[in-house]
Amino acid sequence: MQTLQQQWAQCQTILADNLTSSAYQTWFAPIVPLQFADGVLVLQVKSQFVAEYIEENYIPLLSAAIFRVFGQGTRLEYRVLIDSTSGAGTSLPSGGAPAQGPALQASPRVVSNFDTQLNSLYTFDSFVAGEPNKLARTAGLAIAKQPGATAFNPLFIYGGSGVGKTHLANAIGNQVRVFNPQARVLYVSANTFKLQYQDATKNNQVPDFLNFYQSIDVLIVDDIQYFAGLKGTQDTFFHIFNYLQQSRKQLILTSDRPPIELKDIEARLLTRFKWGLAAEVQRPDYELRRGILLSKMRRDGIVLSDDVVTFIAQNVRDSVRDLEGVLASLLAHSTLTDSEIDLKLAEKVVSHIVAIQPKITTVDDIIGAVAQHYNLPEKALLSQNRSKEVAYARHVAFYLSKELTECSLNEIGFKMGKRTHATVLHSVAIIKSQLEVDPVLRQHIAQIETAMDI
Repeated sequence: MQTLQQQWAQCQTILADNLTSSAYQTWFAPIVPLQFADGVLVLQVKSQFVAEYIEENYIPLLSAAIFRVFGQGTRLEYRVLIDSTSGAGTSLPSGGAPAQGPALQASPRVVSNFDTQLNSLYTFDSFVAGEPNKLARTAGLAIAKQPGATAFNPLFIYGGSGVGKTHLANAIGNQVRVFNPQARVLYVSANTFKLQYQDATKNNQVPDFLNFYQSIDVLIVDDIQYFAGLKGTQDTFFHIFNYLQQSRKQLILTSDRPPIELKDIEARLLTRFKWGLAAEVQRPDYELRRGILLSKMRRDGIVLSDDVVTFIAQNVRDSVRDLEGVLASLLAHSTLTDSEIDLKLAEKVVSHIVAIQPKITTVDDIIGAVAQHYNLPEKALLSQNRSKEVAYARHVAFYLSKELTECSLNEIGFKMGKRTHATVLHSVAIIKSQLEVDPVLRQHIAQIETAMDI
């Protein structure tokens, strides 16, 4: 018989596998299980703010974890610790429904009782558009208007962890429901599909399983790579795929890699995955990372100074989830310690999530960025060309090289056409004086630095 601590440890493992390390450490690692009796699980949290934040942002995931470990119908209650010495506290019931598992809906077409399993927070309005997700987003919008009637069937969205694939897939499903509230749209993870199929097989309900999935208008399967090696699951999904495809129903699949790189997936499935459009969602670039931060700040009512936003956008590069984790941690630190969110706090929080390595900017980097900004060939900056446009761009390159590198004036001059340190110093002085009075020049300097991801 497992102890309460062992059962909660299993829940924590599920939570840690589905959250960023910062989100897990901030919100769930400190939780202490106090009691499980009469179908009620009591968890001790540090403050009412923590309980409310979990309820608002993580209750579906927490309920699913509790269901898997403690059983369906388990009710959740928080105990807020008031006095750590005496253990005194106050109880708060969870506002979420009792923990439920991934149960199948009945096969009859009763739309009013149909649970789409979509996350209502994941919409196109909350999905920040940018160059890294442009193709997938554009295809998704077209599908939302005419599911099953475009050339994008299936839509195969792929990309690394945390880049926004699940958000986009849910956004398509939610938008379909906006245009057609009667549409049967279902979001399901590959793991959930596998568990449902295993349960149907064990209970001799495979025909009901097939009937249910064949009744779907838009089927979204997340993390399809987890079908690898599961022959029975793949065979069943193959038949469902064929039926929906032939019935002009829409399929949307996500994966952490393109179809050609999937392993242990039957060739006939891989062929079908390539029938429509395979669209990559790439790691967010600087502009998209900044846009995501600003969007989430507006949504959550968080106020950050521009230098804090810039610092986070420059250093948290790989994942949207990491950006969300940073904001959640900043908010938690600020609330629990009653301190201001400043650059020092941002550096501390970010350092716990990513390895901050100072970017080394070279004179060559600056020459390339300046030449691109002013639409000039790089060799023009290194030449003896004295035209007004080239000379001005050269002054800017000298100034930035002095400000952003560790090179001496002699080294900068040598790298830029074997010029003297006096020439460099003269150019730096010109730009410095103009920066004091010329807002356009200040804007150009900022744009060049942004292009270099500084």
